[in-house]
Amino acid sequence: MIFNSIRWRLQIWYGLILLAVLAGFGASAYQLERGRVFKRVDDELQRRVGALASVFRQPRNHAPGGPHFDGPPDDRLEPGNPPPEHGPNDDHPEPHGRGPNPGRPGQPDRGPREFHLQPQQAALFDESDTNGFYYVVWRRDGQELARSTNAPAGINMPPHLPQPPGAGPQSAPPQMRGTFRESILITPPGETILAGRSFAPQLADLRRTALILTSVGAGILLLGLLGGWWLASRAIRPIADISSAAVKISAGDLSQRINISETESELGRLASVLNSTFARLDAAFAQQQQFTSDAAHELRTPVSVMLTQTQTILNRERSAADYRETVEACQRAAQRMRRLIESLLELARLDAGQQQMKRMRFDLAQTARDCVTLIQPLADERHVKVFCNVPPLNCLGDPERLSQVITNLLTNAIAYNKDNGEVRVSGEVKNGTTILTVRDTGVGISSADLPHVFDRFYRVDRSRTSGNTGLGLAISKAIVEAHGGTIEVSSQLDVGTSFMVRLPSEGA
Repeated sequence: MIFNSIRWRLQIWYGLILLAVLAGFGASAYQLERGRVFKRVDDELQRRVGALASVFRQPRNHAPGGPHFDGPPDDRLEPGNPPPEHGPNDDHPEPHGRGPNPGRPGQPDRGPREFHLQPQQAALFDESDTNGFYYVVWRRDGQELARSTNAPAGINMPPHLPQPPGAGPQSAPPQMRGTFRESILITPPGETILAGRSFAPQLADLRRTALILTSVGAGILLLGLLGGWWLASRAIRPIADISSAAVKISAGDLSQRINISETESELGRLASVLNSTFARLDAAFAQQQQFTSDAAHELRTPVSVMLTQTQTILNRERSAADYRETVEACQRAAQRMRRLIESLLELARLDAGQQQMKRMRFDLAQTARDCVTLIQPLADERHVKVFCNVPPLNCLGDPERLSQVITNLLTNAIAYNKDNGEVRVSGEVKNGTTILTVRDTGVGISSADLPHVFDRFYRVDRSRTSGNTGLGLAISKAIVEAHGGTIEVSSQLDVGTSFMVRLPSEGA
């Protein structure tokens, strides 16, 4: 399903938002254009209706014996109709065109006798243009009074609205009649004026505008979807690289890394973290393999010694002294195996965090002096002088474990020292850190061996293997790091080696 894909979900969501924005913008633009077109046409219609209505308000020419206003003829003055008779009370008969309103009983006839457009009014109507403005005028009795030649057929007089006496002209809002836009005005005497024009060109223009807006919106939507797809693909590309690298790593290839092109993005930073994690995993597995190989090698030696000794003693009868010598050799091999196994178990507990460290206040200087006293016989045997000049150092931790670290360092300093050499132990507190230094005048460590002195089963002098498992410095480093500290080494060949233990002070 595409909905299970992050890329497709991002694309669909982005497309819906873009579609909504474009649809809203297009609809608003179309409505604004449509309103502008209708308003322009309606304003033109209102202007022409007003011009037509002004014809009925124009004064008549004062010719002798003639009418005062031009306008439609009075029905009573048509040929064949006798002039109206005046009643007995008609002292002042109405002039022509001033009699009773046939369309509205009781209202005087104030309408014009004839309908003539002035030139400026006629210029508003181009009767030769079928799509131009047209007009139709009806008399108050419903008969058509005037019509432009371009007016469409089938226009009927609209019904009159109720009009109270003395009311002004009434106009209805412009309305559509098919493809025609028309405006109607009813004068107070009752004449109906209609002005209109064909709205087909405007409708065609609006359709073209809608088509253009739709086409432009579709183009923008397509470009937006393509751009969104490109951005989404580029954004989640590290995820595909991460998945590919994880699959290869799960298959056993720990050397795989994620190709990072953008390290500043969120996924780029995640890929960097994963690469460092994979690197640590690779190093941990390599270290584990090396550790397993070294442990097997170290255990194989005492086992081989024991098997060789027992096989030799069992081949034939031996003297009691031979049996004793064989048993003692097996005992030494077993003790070496025991020390190695205990060291391996201790390292395993330290790696797993199962070795609990005490948190108590103690004087690290006193612990160092006790360790010097403990290894003094070994120093006397090698004719090595040990100097301990450590001021009181308040520390918080496990004194037994830290004494194990100091003992390991002192033992190595004596074992790899020169005859009549020296070992100096010093200490200080600096920037909230307790520093203990063990410095010797031994053979030193080469620059090639220096980075590996804390590796497990690593020995600088491989010829000296008696009683040495190669785990002492690795255990010391694990104990110091469990206390939140660090251990460092610096050395120079034929000059000496210096180990520096840094621990958080009590007040830190």
